[in-house]
Amino acid sequence: MDICFNDKRIGYSGRIDMKEDGGYFYYAASSAEVRFTGTEISAVICAKSVWGCSALGYVIDGRVGKIPFNKDNDGKDITIQIANSLEPDKEHSLLIYKRSAANHSFALKSFSCSGEFLDAPEKPGLKLEFYGDSVTAGEVCEAVDFVGRCDPASHDSSYDNSYFSYAWQTARLLGAQVHAVAQGGIAVFDGTGYFHWPDMIGMESVWDKMCYFPEAGDITEWDFSRYTPDVIVFALGQNDDHNGVTDKKDIDIADPDTRKKWKAGYKDIAKKVCGKYGNAPKMVFLTTLLMHDPEWDKAIDEAVEELKEEGLAAYHMLFKRNGAATPGHPRIPEHTEMAEELSAFIKTIIG
Repeated sequence: MDICFNDKRIGYSGRIDMKEDGGYFYYAASSAEVRFTGTEISAVICAKSVWGCSALGYVIDGRVGKIPFNKDNDGKDITIQIANSLEPDKEHSLLIYKRSAANHSFALKSFSCSGEFLDAPEKPGLKLEFYGDSVTAGEVCEAVDFVGRCDPASHDSSYDNSYFSYAWQTARLLGAQVHAVAQGGIAVFDGTGYFHWPDMIGMESVWDKMCYFPEAGDITEWDFSRYTPDVIVFALGQNDDHNGVTDKKDIDIADPDTRKKWKAGYKDIAKKVCGKYGNAPKMVFLTTLLMHDPEWDKAIDEAVEELKEEGLAAYHMLFKRNGAATPGHPRIPEHTEMAEELSAFIKTIIG
């Protein structure tokens, strides 16, 4: 049985661009889920590599795996067999998802199974949304031999897996939907951070986008009416000390003028996002276990207090090992640690 990408039996999650010829995936952790019978399932995918290793992430009946994309097939519709020899006469579930951020994009064209497709899985009522950087996207998290250590010398996105990011783990712990607007190296402002060097793109130009990096196609706007979160998590500040001029940390958050400008820019993004939902969602600001100058957390605390004074439901959460656990990206166990703490915190603010 074949179903097209726009069939109602496919449950999508994330900022996915539904074009005439496919559902286009840009952000890490965006996904499509189906329920089906039969012993085999495949999908027609058209991928486009930008750099590094890229792969289709999947979860079949609870088993997590990946299928590498072949760069020779860039721009071609390719049938990818995801599973075979499944148990017959049983209902199965398949989730396909984007493992990494802007190192590739892909379009889902159709699914095919040897049995029948069932109704789309019911979506949870609680909705979360994350705005963050590489940690939120789950970059390098699979390098579990490097827990508490610097990243492997050459990882080339091969260790990225958004499924194990603290964002998606938090959503699973809470039984919630999740949208992740996360990109490695991103900072608040354009021209700062590391994303899309040498013309760095900041969250100020990404927060309201669907296709957000030019290598994937024309930049497009996100329709905020498609998803209204109950809780929004903002996780920026890790990359904001870099202006791209040198390899050093050029931006000093302790400087009063710099601090004032950065807080204003961050608050502006948060208020614009929250305003899209009628200022109803609760906002949680945080940084992660990745080592950084605690002065950024102090600046975030000030920004949160200022948002509270404006009547917004803003909170600042600090992990137990905030900014002090690892010089490299958090690995899966550290993401689990953050997810457990964050999910517990969210429970306290949503009742």
